[in-house]
Amino acid sequence: MKPMGSHLANRWRVSAAHCDLTRAERRPVRPVELAAEPQAVTVDANRSALIVVDMQNDFCAKGGYLDYRGIDITPDRAPIEPLRRLVPALRAQGVPIVWLNWGVRRDLLNIHPSLLHAHTQDGEGAGLGERIPGGAEILLKGSWGAQIVDELNPGEQDIHVTKHRFSGFWDTELDSILRNMGLTTLFFAGVNADQCVMTTLEDASFLGYDVLMLRDCVGTTSPPFCMQATEYNVKLLYGFMTDSGALLSGLKA
Repeated sequence: MKPMGSHLANRWRVSAAHCDLTRAERRPVRPVELAAEPQAVTVDANRSALIVVDMQNDFCAKGGYLDYRGIDITPDRAPIEPLRRLVPALRAQGVPIVWLNWGVRRDLLNIHPSLLHAHTQDGEGAGLGERIPGGAEILLKGSWGAQIVDELNPGEQDIHVTKHRFSGFWDTELDSILRNMGLTTLFFAGVNADQCVMTTLEDASFLGYDVLMLRDCVGTTSPPFCMQATEYNVKLLYGFMTDSGALLSGLKA
């Protein structure tokens, strides 16, 4: 019989006379124990993925949108080194990496005024999709500003999803991809922790995924109390806080 389906976790077998819908793959549970808050957790590495949000030039590089706005990008660059260690280790363990990034249409026809306002509240200076003086268009799909920073190297086997809202689940294929792959647990990394990372994590929780935020792999240019509130709400309402060291230790064990 011929296999039919893009991923082993969700694949039929078909012939001219018969369709087998039983999804033949039966992945064993691969338990990974790791320290976390508010409790230690055990996850299944065979059904987990890392979601890396918005590690893009416009947020994390000199000459990008935040730098143009006069914002100190140092906090948004803090996740780079932990991710440089974590991403290859997860790949080696067969854990999928999803790069979730802003990339707006040139005509902005799916962008409403409140999103434009969020990127230039006074209407002055370059805003979403517009060109920075002497630079690239802000978060325009395919532009330098929308590219992942040079220090992080997405592999050919990694998954890329483009978003145009703060949450990566809104009007994107992210949920369909994760469900088609049979994934249930999501580790979150990237920037800004209290904005795009948090809204995506919240939506993941609402959709029934198990969610964990990696504290050393997220950053934000917001005031410290915003990160405190983010951690508080993750632990109280949505899931768990842990870090890349705990995840790597759990995988090694």
